[in-house]
Amino acid sequence: MKIKGLRWWVIGLIALAAIINYIDRQAFSVLWEAGIAEELYPDLDQEGRKKVYGKIGFYFIIAYAIGQALFGRIFDKLGTRIGFILSIGFWSLATALHALVKGFAGFTFVRALLGLSEAGNWPGAAKANAEWFPTNERAVAQGIFNFGASFGAMISIPVIGLLAQNLHWQFVFLIIALLGFLWLIPWMIYVKSAPKKHPWITKDEKEFILSGQKNEGAIKDNHEAQKSLSYSKILSKKQSWGVILASAAIDPIWWIFVIWIPNYLVNVFDMDISGITTYGWVPFLGAMIGAPFGGILAKVFFKKGWSVNKVRKMTIGIGCLIMLPALLALSAPGNALFAVLIMAVILFGFQTAIGNIQTLPSDLFNGKSVGTLSGLAGMSAKFAAAGLTWYIADKLPVENYSYVFLIGAALVAIVFLSIWLLIPKIQLLQNNS
Repeated sequence: MKIKGLRWWVIGLIALAAIINYIDRQAFSVLWEAGIAEELYPDLDQEGRKKVYGKIGFYFIIAYAIGQALFGRIFDKLGTRIGFILSIGFWSLATALHALVKGFAGFTFVRALLGLSEAGNWPGAAKANAEWFPTNERAVAQGIFNFGASFGAMISIPVIGLLAQNLHWQFVFLIIALLGFLWLIPWMIYVKSAPKKHPWITKDEKEFILSGQKNEGAIKDNHEAQKSLSYSKILSKKQSWGVILASAAIDPIWWIFVIWIPNYLVNVFDMDISGITTYGWVPFLGAMIGAPFGGILAKVFFKKGWSVNKVRKMTIGIGCLIMLPALLALSAPGNALFAVLIMAVILFGFQTAIGNIQTLPSDLFNGKSVGTLSGLAGMSAKFAAAGLTWYIADKLPVENYSYVFLIGAALVAIVFLSIWLLIPKIQLLQNNS
């Protein structure tokens, strides 16, 4: 049996995994405001509950950071197929366990297990992108994946909110855990191997993929078996640090909204679960539109004959220019509607930039080093996001989020400088073996 366009089926399944990933991830933030906090901490005020919630979120992101590096290596060593089975299998189990725990220690444990296993989705997507797509389609493929993440983030708040209005929070966790276990069935059936050896890929598609992976300046075909470079070898390149620092600067911007939107709406605009359900999805609509936009924009630039270097820097730069003024405006939005609309603009710009930043490991390296650099970049990004989460939880007054958005604007400037100063030319490194 042969399947035409198999690479699009593969990235489609990975995008679906990202949707499930975000539903599982966002459930806690919504259910915390919908019942968990009041049920488990009736004696704490809003400030106290916010600190408990933020510290649980901190440990979730720390585990997520470790998982980025761990699963980057797992995907390089065991392959995309097995890597995703391990990642989504364990995160679905962790989601189900949320229904069985109570208190800070229990939720910290299951959130850490969830973060550790959910982290595999991102280095796994980067690895699959490098395996299944030629260079000029990678930003589009990454955009499809990021669309899935944004769509999952967008629908999770209203879906979880509606479920929470009709079911106890423990049952909600069990229902959404089932989604991940069901996803494993088509993945194990259709994704049998990488494209070079897949029995169901057409000859034309395999040739199209493999011939399109000969990056600028390549000294080896990208599909030849190669050993993963050591961490010290990868980190000896200033270009690697450009990817790592840009990732560490841009990622906390996303996590501000993933972790804190329900709490922000409750404490700044005095909303209940109905208000969260109504307004909380709007910012992620901007992200959902921005995800494919960044990939399509890059492909348009490629069709103009631009180099990989010019395409990536132009698209990332446009995303940064969208985010910067919007983050400054969000420090004083006026009302809830304007706030979520400004957030939508920020996340549109974020997704325009991030898809192209996430393709940089496969633009700079080939073979088995792609997942490793992607994992290192992801780990640094999550440590930075964890630090900002702790600051919001422990230092920021419950009713005042203005300062964190000013920090976000400064982070955008760091993204821009990291790419332009540390990666003078985005191309396959000549001595990457």
